[in-house]
Amino acid sequence: MTSTAWTADSFGSGRYADVNGINLYYETHGGGSPLILLHGGLGSGEMFAAVLPALTARHRVILVDLQGHGRTADIDRPLDLTLMADDVAALIDHLGLDQPAVVGFSLGGGVAYHVAIRHPEKVSRLVAASAHIRRDATYPEILQQQGQVTAAAAEFMKETPMYELYQRVAPRPGDFPKVLDKAGEWMAQDFDFTEDVRGLRVPTMVVAADADMAPPSHFVEVFKLLDGGLRDGGWMNEGRPQGGHALAILPGLTHYNIVDSPLFAAVTLAFLEQKS
Repeated sequence: MTSTAWTADSFGSGRYADVNGINLYYETHGGGSPLILLHGGLGSGEMFAAVLPALTARHRVILVDLQGHGRTADIDRPLDLTLMADDVAALIDHLGLDQPAVVGFSLGGGVAYHVAIRHPEKVSRLVAASAHIRRDATYPEILQQQGQVTAAAAEFMKETPMYELYQRVAPRPGDFPKVLDKAGEWMAQDFDFTEDVRGLRVPTMVVAADADMAPPSHFVEVFKLLDGGLRDGGWMNEGRPQGGHALAILPGLTHYNIVDSPLFAAVTLAFLEQKS
């Protein structure tokens, strides 16, 4: 499976873990050091199909379907980054993993940040892709679109890949409107975890497309919080960020195709394999 493209038929062979009050679906693929991979909003682990051949060739990849997404049913609590981060931390304990890397995209990137913020002892390295840390960093037109995400939008989304995925794999496909309501409520809330990121103790790579939902300057700002981009790196890397942090702005990509790109896999693998 590591030499050819993955399709929908490549998924669905996972298991459920009863952790933190949720029956969390996960799949394990490949071999090597463990890597937890967290998908974006209204997606599932399947959204990483294009890069899984590269990642699973060198890592044991644990794909997690977050609350109300993919094959994990929704439960009676809001969609919240901290709660989902605690789900992932509990899964790490459940699987007996020794400080896996945590890689997340968009919603999953926000969850990944909070796993490292709340449970730093459980994580070796963090990659947060296309995950802004302040709501007001998002372009205004995107915030306007997010404001239209409610149960009423379910009818208009029936021709979208998100709806098709949910109907195909969700334990309760009829929950889709309710999940949209919860997603809309979450996206309407203000957030700013600048100070939490400033205090990160886990080596972190900030990744973004050069045409993402927030401008490249925001991700540079996040890198500066991690002691990056403040001085010349030096001939012997002596000027690089003290915590081993890194920044990758990937060219020619957007929020909607970054995790399909070989560049995403390449920079992720390079960062995970750096010596501390």
